[in-house]
Amino acid sequence: MDLIIDANIFIAALISPRGHTADLFFLDALRLYAPEFLLEEIDEHEEEIVLKTGLSEVKFHQAVTFLRTQIRFVPVIEFLSFLPRAKEISPDVDDVAYFALALKQRCSLWSNDKLLKSQSAVKVFSTSELIQFLS
Repeated sequence: MDLIIDANIFIAALISPRGHTADLFFLDALRLYAPEFLLEEIDEHEEEIVLKTGLSEVKFHQAVTFLRTQIRFVPVIEFLSFLPRAKEISPDVDDVAYFALALKQRCSLWSNDKLLKSQSAVKVFSTSELIQFLS
């Protein structure tokens, strides 16, 4: 199953490396994708994430590197043509790229942001819904 992940899912896996979210990253049944800019978001929030996780900067970067191995990061140029439609359906301007990539890949989005479910063009799974779906 192909899924687009948003930054909050990636951050959740960093914060709880032994939690359900992190476990899902390593399921063979899932192929995870994200816009390349997700890595920029992680860099921007590094200090906050390091504080929440209690990780040293070195351990933080190791964890990011480890999780990155499970995700195909897609440059915006590959889904640029889907941005106009994504702008129409995304309930949050900050999530347009995630929707555009989901439209390009013809797959669902994995996010715990309830607002994203207020549209019907792209299926949005929360972590708990994804676990239930895969069971």
